[in-house]
Amino acid sequence: MPKKYVQIDPRDNIIVAITDLQEGTITDINGIKIILKENIRAKHKFAMQNFGIGDEIYMYGVLIGKAVKPIKSGCAITVENVKHASSAYNSTKENFKWTAPDISKFKERTFQGYHREDGSVGTANYWLIIPMVFCENRNVDVLEAALSEALGYITKKDFAVDTQALITKYQSGADEEEIFATSIIHTKDEISKNRVFPNVDGIKFLRHDGGCGGVRQDSEALCSLFAGYITNSNVAGATVLSLGCQNAEVRQLQEFIEQKDPDFSKPVYYLRQQNSRSEREFIEEAVKRTFIGLTKANKSERKPAPLSKLILGLECGGSDGFSGISANPALGYASDLLVALGGTTVLSEFPELNGVEQELINRCETDKAAKKFASLMDAYAAAAKAVGSAFENNPSPGNIKDGLITDAMKSAGAAKKGGTSPVVDVLDYTEKITRPGLNLLCTPGNDVESTTGLAGSGCNMIVFTTGLGTPTGNPIAPVLKLSSNTHLYEKMKDIIDINAGTVISGEDSIESMGVNILDYIIATDSGEIPAKANRKVQHDFIPWKRGISL
Repeated sequence: MPKKYVQIDPRDNIIVAITDLQEGTITDINGIKIILKENIRAKHKFAMQNFGIGDEIYMYGVLIGKAVKPIKSGCAITVENVKHASSAYNSTKENFKWTAPDISKFKERTFQGYHREDGSVGTANYWLIIPMVFCENRNVDVLEAALSEALGYITKKDFAVDTQALITKYQSGADEEEIFATSIIHTKDEISKNRVFPNVDGIKFLRHDGGCGGVRQDSEALCSLFAGYITNSNVAGATVLSLGCQNAEVRQLQEFIEQKDPDFSKPVYYLRQQNSRSEREFIEEAVKRTFIGLTKANKSERKPAPLSKLILGLECGGSDGFSGISANPALGYASDLLVALGGTTVLSEFPELNGVEQELINRCETDKAAKKFASLMDAYAAAAKAVGSAFENNPSPGNIKDGLITDAMKSAGAAKKGGTSPVVDVLDYTEKITRPGLNLLCTPGNDVESTTGLAGSGCNMIVFTTGLGTPTGNPIAPVLKLSSNTHLYEKMKDIIDINAGTVISGEDSIESMGVNILDYIIATDSGEIPAKANRKVQHDFIPWKRGISL
């Protein structure tokens, strides 16, 4: 029988309602009987004891808030009676020992990937069209119109209409009956089967609003981000469109590519519009160069690769009161499995690590990593506070509505995505992932800015947990959506890939769901099960301009 309420950690003094609980319900928490003094909605919390003003409130075994009003045992925990609070931290590590999970089921498993000359393996094979500045977005539009459907890559429609077939029939002298009998509607699957380049999964167009104006640091970060996308194992090559006078210079992009991959050998074509005699000539060259690049990219084929070649981004958004109980810890277990197999996982969204800093510092393998994490968190928190938007303002209205009432509560649940393994490295935004194991990557909490950063640092796959639902995807890294509850999964099956709500119902444990997640990841990375974000063409790309984004 499914539980109706749960104490997540023995140190917790608030309890999570799994189902709607009525006033007068008697709960039993390890022999402590609590009579509910009001209705408690599912996903929300109630007090296990009486709280006075200023008393500390714990969940997930960590400090998540303080009472601002007296709260009686059995009463709801709300934004009216609790304010954000988190434990202090320092960069000094404590002893940490990790017990790796059993990996016998996956020891001999492989995935079908694209092997690159640098030794990395992609889970997909894409060609990129990159504008160095927003002025080139209009030319990107022209290239998309010229290439996508013609080569068998449909983008923004559920089907294509082949009007040319009617024109051909008419010009050949066909009568009305023959014209009417001509098939002109082609579905996505039909178009995909007729790709000119079957080993190329798509052409991705990275439109943006940067590259000039603003501060030079934004253009520098953009160049580093583009270099990360070009060197990502899921990318075969790129066509780069430059106006010629923008802050984001091609020279700078090339320098970042060399930094990230000194032996870089992928085909990249750089075109400068101000060097062309006309727009027509510029577009013609871009189309021809891209076509030639695609012929080279098509020579790659999927071949078996060890799971150690996977670089998994760990993301959450639209979180709810169940996220930290089901989806996030289950993904954390999958992360631990992959790390134990020699793979790489990446936990991002630094504003959503507020309150668990010391735990992560203790898990850092080196003092250098611990100090870097503390420094990045300190700087981010100070910058946010300076503009009047401290981390405590992080929970969204949707988060609060579904029971995540303080940032520390939200963060403690979000951090569960990182499992329990040691932290091998700490990276700033756009830094390349180089060490197998769990990495921490500084990104904002904004879903798309964060997923954009994960792919830019080298992730070839992302799993995105959600309790409320989200259509977020990425142009080059498959994004699997993992629901925290079954209701969401049933409601939004068209965009959610995996249901972790079975943990809440008791059908799965955290461990069994983690195994299921890794199985699904392997199938997607092998091209067997497309991510629904790819099916729905949810390819979001927003570079972080390093402003305060929670």
